[in-house]
Amino acid sequence: MSMSPADNQKWIRRFHPAQDAPVRLVCLPHAGGAASYFFPVSKALSPAVDVLAVQYPGRQDRRTDPCIENLAELADLTTEALLPWTDRPLALFGHSMGATLAYEVALRLEERGVKPTVLFASGRRAPSRHRDETVHLRDKQGLIQELRALSGTDTQMLDNEEVLQMVLPALRADYRAIETHHARPGLRVNCPVHALTGDDDPKATVDEVQDWEHHTTASFAISVFPGGHFYLNDHQREIVGLISDAIAAPAR
Repeated sequence: MSMSPADNQKWIRRFHPAQDAPVRLVCLPHAGGAASYFFPVSKALSPAVDVLAVQYPGRQDRRTDPCIENLAELADLTTEALLPWTDRPLALFGHSMGATLAYEVALRLEERGVKPTVLFASGRRAPSRHRDETVHLRDKQGLIQELRALSGTDTQMLDNEEVLQMVLPALRADYRAIETHHARPGLRVNCPVHALTGDDDPKATVDEVQDWEHHTTASFAISVFPGGHFYLNDHQREIVGLISDAIAAPAR
């Protein structure tokens, strides 16, 4: 069943609509993250690229929508939401959980006859490099400790009880989704994969990220930046340039 226009609007944020852009970039956030994380990327790439940011249920303006705790289900729904936007070449950029989700979405799009121009997998080990992790089973303080350790969230926000009550349910659901997910063995995308990572990321070693090359039948590249799990916060200009260069050639 196809998604209604109203439901589609729930999933897709288009902060800087670029009507004449020859290519679209779909951005998929990290665990606990929201579409607004990619607002600066959208601003930097517009109007050359039409940026779509995916808004998962359970956060910001979708905080009353039930969270999804199964990555395959999240990939199915995300793919459905993107189908109306495939009238132009489509690239995918996912960070952390969003990278694995982008891979699953790419597989589903290709099954529908839509081949992404490139898949950017940021801050995430290859799907075949599974770790047994149980962050989603931690208590409230354990989740907060995880946020502090990854330095992806303003520490002042972590001291605000009202904000935590809004953020933590989505974070726990996302961690459950990614930590219980096992990639289907033997599958590869047919689009190029460009992996990006920080050289000091506790969630993904460079060796684990390098194995993304085994998940594509096309070309593979890897870029390593100084920093931890949220290395991209400090390297936005370089990453935007990398994205722009990579998707401009296929669009032309």
